[in-house]
Amino acid sequence: MANILLRRALLDAIRVPVGTRASSELSKIGNREWVGYGFNGQPNYMDRADYPLPAVRFRPDTPDIKVLREKEKGDWRKLTVEEKKALYRASFCQTFAEFQAPTGEWKGAFGWALILASMSLWAYMAMKLFVYSPLPESFSEESQKAQLKRMLDLQVNPVDGLSSKWDYENNRWK
Repeated sequence: MANILLRRALLDAIRVPVGTRASSELSKIGNREWVGYGFNGQPNYMDRADYPLPAVRFRPDTPDIKVLREKEKGDWRKLTVEEKKALYRASFCQTFAEFQAPTGEWKGAFGWALILASMSLWAYMAMKLFVYSPLPESFSEESQKAQLKRMLDLQVNPVDGLSSKWDYENNRWK
């Protein structure tokens, strides 16, 4: 319950009032322009494929960017490729290809998994060597064969058990 109340208090503390969003000028977050709803209606920036338009621009407005924004209101054919790239990078941190590209994080996770697996094997071997007592003598193959012979000699469970499958006349399994 306290967790829910704390979360609600934190969200209320950082939430921008609705009247601010509906004003004639776009709201500013620091020196960054609020340009859309985003993925949760909060003034934050995140590169996401499912919500491609973040709520605020990536970089704050500088005099160079303001000049380019005025220039972009005109004919886009008059803009150079570098100016178009500068406008894009002022609004977005990465392109779709950049933020959807594989990062190689799986290699580190796989490496840590192998390290943990090898450590657990070393711990098992150490426990087996130093902590556990040796197996009893009855686990040896000779002892098990002797026990089986003794059970057959005593005819243990002759109706439907082990002795029922032994042919006592020919001394072999049926």
